Amino acid sequence: MMATFYANDYLYIVMRTACFAIVIILCFYSCSKNNSPAPPVTPPGDTTSTPVTTPIAYRGADLSFLPEIQQAGTKFYDSTGAKPALDIFKEYGCNLVRVRLWYQPVNAHSSLDEVLDFCKQISAEGMQILLDFHMSDTWADPSHQSTPATWAGLAASVLNDSVKAYTQRVLTMLKAQNTLPAIVQVGNEINAGMLWPSGQVNSSTDANWPNFAALVKSGIAGVKAVDTDNKILIMLHYAETDGAADFFNNMNAQNVPYDVIGLSYYAWWAEKDLSTIQQQLTTLAAFNKKIFIAETSYPWTLQWNDNTNNIVGEANQLIPGYDATPQGQLNYLLQLKKLLAAIPNGRGIGFCYWEPDWVAFKGPSATDGSNSENLALFDFSNKALPGMQAYNK
Repeated sequence: MMATFYANDYLYIVMRTACFAIVIILCFYSCSKNNSPAPPVTPPGDTTSTPVTTPIAYRGADLSFLPEIQQAGTKFYDSTGAKPALDIFKEYGCNLVRVRLWYQPVNAHSSLDEVLDFCKQISAEGMQILLDFHMSDTWADPSHQSTPATWAGLAASVLNDSVKAYTQRVLTMLKAQNTLPAIVQVGNEINAGMLWPSGQVNSSTDANWPNFAALVKSGIAGVKAVDTDNKILIMLHYAETDGAADFFNNMNAQNVPYDVIGLSYYAWWAEKDLSTIQQQLTTLAAFNKKIFIAETSYPWTLQWNDNTNNIVGEANQLIPGYDATPQGQLNYLLQLKKLLAAIPNGRGIGFCYWEPDWVAFKGPSATDGSNSENLALFDFSNKALPGMQAYNK
């Protein structure tokens, strides 16, 4: 089924009522390639591969690139041989897939058509879905929150109605094919707001918080219009942990109804001391919301497999005690699960590894390939790494 694109979702409401009575700009920080592996570091005592005793409800993977990777004919392997990537993730214990949705992208990838089809594949595996509305035609993050071109210049009231209609339309289509998500993000890494300039906030005291919050509420209302049984968890997604308390204080002050505090955590862009991260997660537990690490990853090597500059390539980007090795990658994920399990009152409900499938699928000479092949959960032969074991309960 082809998803119909409506040039203006506000007009879509009006038409339906009359008839029936309706970052690529990506903020990636490139690092120079490093030919030398990181010097060995002896892991501290708490980084062993001791299993987490408290099960984590959601053990997820953002596989938004997978449809494109599959189209290229890329094969993935586990110890038994070649298998579809979704099969491998499921067999290791991954039970949720995060899917990125752009409003009107320049090509088919992350489009509504692709997302609808991919959600069918995920559901057929018996895995749950986390739908990530970027509310943009392209990447949205703390430095980029471009309003879809079709919505540019709309009056605030019309923009709010368009956001509600859009989210309602998407959820209606997912419901029609029995693939409603378990969790919905309204916006991606919305530290500084979304749908700029209408919903932009530049500080915790910015006067524009009511306008930003109104847009978030409109997206939530669109979800709730379809989710009449109130089963879908609403996530607000903040990049990193520093400043998160101020952000969610503002969301609460604006009476934004949500269920889950979603966080990104990448050591090379944020705090490298995991004990500090644990303290920050404990502080956030006071908001009485569920807590979910919506994005994270860690290198298994500092080498590379194509000619696209990698995000991580230097030893000083690592957490002390966690080498850029297959075991170091696994230890990091196991420790992150422990931090989530230790959040007071059982509020730590899950994590999502960002693009563990993003191997160098365009070949070794590609300059527009993967900047994260050394962060994937597959080695340079596309064979599953020990880090996959972190998906086990």
